[in-house]
Amino acid sequence: MRDKKEELTGYQEHAPYNPNIDVQCDFVMVYGIDESMPQRIAEFKKQGYVVHLMTGIAWGEYQDYLYGRWDGREHWDEAQKARDGRLILHGKDVPYMVPTIAFADYLTEKLKVAVDAGVEAIHLEEPEFWDYGGYSEAFKREYELYYREPWRPMDEDLDVRYKASRLKAYLYARALDRICGALREYAKVKHNRVVRFYVPTHSLLNYTQWKIMSPEGALIDLPVLDGYIAQVWTGTSRSENVYQGVLKERTFETAYLEYGIMQELTKGTGRKMWFLQDPIEDNPEYPWEDYEYNYLKTVTASLLHPNVHNYEICPWPNRVFNGKYPFSRKERRPMENAKTIPPEYCTLLNNIFNTLGDMDQDDFSFDGVNSGVGIIMSDTGLFQRTYPDGIIKSPRRLGEHQKRIQSGGIAQIPEEMELDEDMLKEFIESGSFPNFYGMALPLLKYGLPVRPVQMDNIRRFPAYLDDYKNLILSYEYIKPLSPDINNAFATWTREGGTLIYIGDGSDPYHGIQGWWNRPGRTSYDNPAQHLFEMMGLPRELEDGVYTVGKGVLAVYNICPAKLCLNKKIADQYRSFVKDVLERTGSRWDYTNHITLRRGYYIISAVMDESVDDSPQIFEGVFADMYTPDFKIVTRKVLHPDENTLLMDLSKVKHQNCIIGTSVRIFKFECGDNAFELTARGAASLRANIRLKLAKPIEEVAAVDEDGNEIPVEHLWDELSNTVLLSYDSCGKQVVIKGIMQQK
Repeated sequence: MRDKKEELTGYQEHAPYNPNIDVQCDFVMVYGIDESMPQRIAEFKKQGYVVHLMTGIAWGEYQDYLYGRWDGREHWDEAQKARDGRLILHGKDVPYMVPTIAFADYLTEKLKVAVDAGVEAIHLEEPEFWDYGGYSEAFKREYELYYREPWRPMDEDLDVRYKASRLKAYLYARALDRICGALREYAKVKHNRVVRFYVPTHSLLNYTQWKIMSPEGALIDLPVLDGYIAQVWTGTSRSENVYQGVLKERTFETAYLEYGIMQELTKGTGRKMWFLQDPIEDNPEYPWEDYEYNYLKTVTASLLHPNVHNYEICPWPNRVFNGKYPFSRKERRPMENAKTIPPEYCTLLNNIFNTLGDMDQDDFSFDGVNSGVGIIMSDTGLFQRTYPDGIIKSPRRLGEHQKRIQSGGIAQIPEEMELDEDMLKEFIESGSFPNFYGMALPLLKYGLPVRPVQMDNIRRFPAYLDDYKNLILSYEYIKPLSPDINNAFATWTREGGTLIYIGDGSDPYHGIQGWWNRPGRTSYDNPAQHLFEMMGLPRELEDGVYTVGKGVLAVYNICPAKLCLNKKIADQYRSFVKDVLERTGSRWDYTNHITLRRGYYIISAVMDESVDDSPQIFEGVFADMYTPDFKIVTRKVLHPDENTLLMDLSKVKHQNCIIGTSVRIFKFECGDNAFELTARGAASLRANIRLKLAKPIEEVAAVDEDGNEIPVEHLWDELSNTVLLSYDSCGKQVVIKGIMQQK
């Protein structure tokens, strides 16, 4: 039981209120700024929700602006445009926008209506500028104003592409700062209210993989923002990557890494972060079994990050609880075998929605490790995901591999890629993002809870690296924006840190005009050479481990993308990292699972493609939170590619308490011989509530808010001293009373 004002759980929805989506989370983000917005806000407020507003900052139903009805001037020149002149569209008459000053001011005026309607917060989602955009007249103007030089096509050379990409991210940071600052002042002046502002955004990992420019870490520098939503879901996390030569979906592992980098946006700031999961996804052509399988992967991955306990439980619940799938995108109708949500999945989702409100657990620990490893990422990785013309000199040859990345499925990586420089460059700029996954997956797959670390935060927060004992760094896909980044790494290492550097200096982007190679000063071929000198070492180092003060630098001279190519290379890399960690006192036992003890919860995922196929076994008395009835089990066996969320009942100290519920419980009172609870949940839901009680139940009765009797089934479990209450929820408040057996 909790106060909705805590805003621990919420969802976004464009549809008006209806009982099927009344899942009784804490807040609702009414989506879109059309004429129906004020009415939709009022409806959800009436139902007791804290109400926010969400709209897109990069795209939306902004035709009045585009066609000149807003200010008398057409603005189609502000649509993002590709090299061949095509507009980059999100839908019909919905382009991705270049965020000009005029566009920011237009959104500000449109959003004042939401402030007037009384929303408590505004979410401006997905500040996105595509990598292949940058040819519109508006962007050309912005380039010339920002850099004070004539615009040049991005495909001419490395420098202009890097500069154009940095500008794209800056423009969205500027727009957010302008819009949020103006609306914050408007709300205070006109209504004497403080309105909060959040940015729902994909992870830096996903935007880098998908080649979408966005401020990401730079959002931290905007004081007008109050936090973020980590838009991580099946649609992002099923993006294929390569491990040991095989390209395929790895939803759990990708989601785990995505959530990991997102929490770095709030570290040291006091801002709020919600982790999102989606019970289905944007592609409507999958069956319900696929949606459930991948949804549980993302939930498990999010729960393995115990420092975040706020969740967007569902984007678009109307499409989940009122939709039919599979649904043909081409024919715009349900496929022949389409059906509405299975009742068991409906109940399970509502169970999980409520369980996610109970994740603020102070005590947590991972099994099998005493120190994790951080892998360095940076916003600068966004700026070098594509090569300009002339870098890859031979004709493109990845062929089927490239098609497979775009169409889904499993593919084997060509063996000759290891020795073919041009083919390797094709691979590096492909959608599988091998430079990062090459370093991360061989470790994660063998049970090391790696965590992406935001390099840009080193300059923002003193002692940012102090929480880490072991870090892995490569400048082959990111670049330090200033030399003080290297100074910080060197100081951290001297004071006892372990830094593992992966790289061979082959990245063409080492040749951009950077601080490390400016003429007239001490010049370096790449920023790693400067890093090594800051540690008192030669610029060129062989593979090995070097003592630096109280810490060590380990060097592994290989392009990180090659770590993806086959099992032999992955094994050698794993062995190198394991030896370095053991040398410095960190424990890593090879295992095929990641298991977290989080308060009285156990979260575990067993991975395939790992050290072995052995099951992970838990013995005790547990409530299985991934079952519709919170099934009581004494032995839980997890096989590869399976995951679980268990409540360890031996750690539940209260004699009378709620174990799990499909509905929100507003009041629960229990005496020596009876209990009473008040609950409300969505309509069309078979609701389950499992209670731990001192004595078995003899009799149960329930009535709804209109005085109608509600049939309730009850089933006692002697082993766990719990009772399962089951009834059909009709979207109304229900009072349930129970009488215990007299002993």
